[in-house]
Amino acid sequence: MLALWDPESFTDVVDHDTWDLRLGADEDVRRHVRAGSLVPINIRSDGAFAVLVRFGGPDRPAELTERERAHGLVSSDAYLFCSSGRMWLSGIEAVGAQAWPEIVRFELPAGRYSVVIHLIAWEDEVGGVDCDGAPSATALPDFVVLVAPAGPGRDVFRTDVETFDPPGG
Repeated sequence: MLALWDPESFTDVVDHDTWDLRLGADEDVRRHVRAGSLVPINIRSDGAFAVLVRFGGPDRPAELTERERAHGLVSSDAYLFCSSGRMWLSGIEAVGAQAWPEIVRFELPAGRYSVVIHLIAWEDEVGGVDCDGAPSATALPDFVVLVAPAGPGRDVFRTDVETFDPPGG
């Protein structure tokens, strides 16, 4: 599982034992999702995934490009993210007080945000796969994450640990 998370919400996670107490089970993760301190990017599959995070604002909405829309498989409902000034992206195992080198860090003004995750079928695009079957240099990412201020009165957000509803359900 990957996660977008607010580092100020996890300053007490300092070792494996405190991580396990705070994030070791789905219900623990769900508690942070409900609070808006963590947004899961979770398809219940291991792998190395490319994630593009795009930020929007009141005058400039965060939107998919035409290419991304053409190859989008599924989109999540909006998750709540409450920023204390930063948003970090990493594997769930890196969530905690120590800033691991591979964490991707974004500055994000304090406030409430709506986060929608899109799963992209990059391998379906002509030229998306190179001759070795790997993503080409111009391949789309696996996930496009759109982050925008949560509008006034927006109080209902997705709280599931799994990012997308299962097919047919």
